[in-house]
Amino acid sequence: MSIQNEYLNGLMERVVKRDPAEPEFHQAVREVLTSLAPVANARPELIREGIMDCLVEPERTIKFRVPWEDDQGKVHVNRGYRIQFNSAIGPYKGGLRFHPSVNESIIKFLGFEQTFKNSLTGLPIGGGKGGSDFDPKGKSEAEVMRFCQSFMNELFKYIGPDTDVPAGDIGVGAREIGYLFGQYKRLRNEFTGVLTGKGLTYGGSLARKEATGYGLCYFTDNMLKDAGKSFEGSTVVISGSGNVATYACEKAAQLGGKVVAMSDSNGYVYDKDGIDLDLIKQIKEVERARIKEYAARKSGAEYHEGCVNIWNVPCHIALPCATQNELPLEGAKALIRNGCFAVAEGANMPSTPDAMDAFQEAGVLFAPAKASNAGGVAVSALEMSQNSMRFSWTFQEVDDRLKTIMTDLYHNASNAAAQFGLAGNLVAGANIAGFLKVADSMLAYGLV
Repeated sequence: MSIQNEYLNGLMERVVKRDPAEPEFHQAVREVLTSLAPVANARPELIREGIMDCLVEPERTIKFRVPWEDDQGKVHVNRGYRIQFNSAIGPYKGGLRFHPSVNESIIKFLGFEQTFKNSLTGLPIGGGKGGSDFDPKGKSEAEVMRFCQSFMNELFKYIGPDTDVPAGDIGVGAREIGYLFGQYKRLRNEFTGVLTGKGLTYGGSLARKEATGYGLCYFTDNMLKDAGKSFEGSTVVISGSGNVATYACEKAAQLGGKVVAMSDSNGYVYDKDGIDLDLIKQIKEVERARIKEYAARKSGAEYHEGCVNIWNVPCHIALPCATQNELPLEGAKALIRNGCFAVAEGANMPSTPDAMDAFQEAGVLFAPAKASNAGGVAVSALEMSQNSMRFSWTFQEVDDRLKTIMTDLYHNASNAAAQFGLAGNLVAGANIAGFLKVADSMLAYGLV
């Protein structure tokens, strides 16, 4: 991807020079700046006032140690992060990720993406992200609790319902959110909507766990309809088997699709008769087991080692829902060769840049993550609203709001692309639409 603007090219060079060891962040910034070239050409004041420069630099970077004790009494020390990237349109909002791969580059890329994703929802929330290189897998309940409490002992100083509202992400589910919220409540002696993804008994929202997967399918459904296509009668492949993938599978089936493959970090399962979602939920949500258990229990299902090989399974619609850069060029070529006509990202930046280019060159409908997976943060913002009102909506009310948000989001991205001569390019449209709302707010504030 080349940036067709001299100033933005120079800005990209400065980003790389300033933080040379942050490849994920560089990738995210390059993708956005490539889309913004026509905006920079049409709106020179955004360069003159330094808006572009400010947008690639976080407002605040917080890094801290997290000491915790295992069940044998041994002390371990992990690193914790919170990147408060941009608060131009609202309090920082974005998940916490607990995974061994977490580092500053990954958290920065996620916070940068979150800024535009949150803007696209139309809701008043800024962008942030956080996490730790702690791995909850293989840890006891008590060890996870002690880690979460230690993590919050530092994080609580920097967050609040009108300042920064974290949520969950990879490795941070309802269990971890409960421990984090409990510690925040003890430290601050207050009950506020400072975290989202909470349990329903203490301020959580109905439809939150379904939101990212459902929202992904609502966005995809709009994209398909505009192209005269549909989930109905289509074969679907979904990578991952966590929260996003599970509920994308559920909604895709409700919309008439047949999901035939899902994966985890070890490999993937293929079921020609269609994935049995109840069995997936039992294995992944209840037992926290590996997906190979599915093939052991379901007659006719196959298990294959190597999760990246899932893209060799023929399908009409592919929904990558696992992690960043999981869909490489080879996978894109396999999907195109096998007749895939739509790819919509459920994970954050799951397609490599050359894979994205291949999809667009082949005419495959392509929905970028910052647009298509915004359903989770949208319902997180709705949870914040319910907490502020001391009120809760029904599942159907939240789901209806989510569907409206994702439908509007699709049309805003599509219209922005067309406005700048890039009709049909949802990557550019999402970047432009998300950027303009943030940039115009920053212009209104003046240089500070």
